[in-house]
Amino acid sequence: MQMTISAKGGIVIPAEYRAIYGLKPGTRVSLVDYGGILSIVRVPDDPIEASHGMLKGKHSLTQDLLEEHRKERERDERRIARLRS
Repeated sequence: MQMTISAKGGIVIPAEYRAIYGLKPGTRVSLVDYGGILSIVRVPDDPIEASHGMLKGKHSLTQDLLEEHRKERERDERRIARLRS
């Protein structure tokens, strides 16, 4: 869908998308640049509440990070051993 930017820099979000995404007058949005792709992202009314539980999962991110560091050390040790031999 193509749109034209007005002289003041505004665009009109079609009613279909406003309805789908619950965008009403006064809804706060943010423009996010994803490496050349500009996205309109709705800002939650309470960002703290909206992010609650976002990182819950079966795995501990700390444990995953420690495991990745262990693997890096092992790779580095193998490289050093190859260079020495």
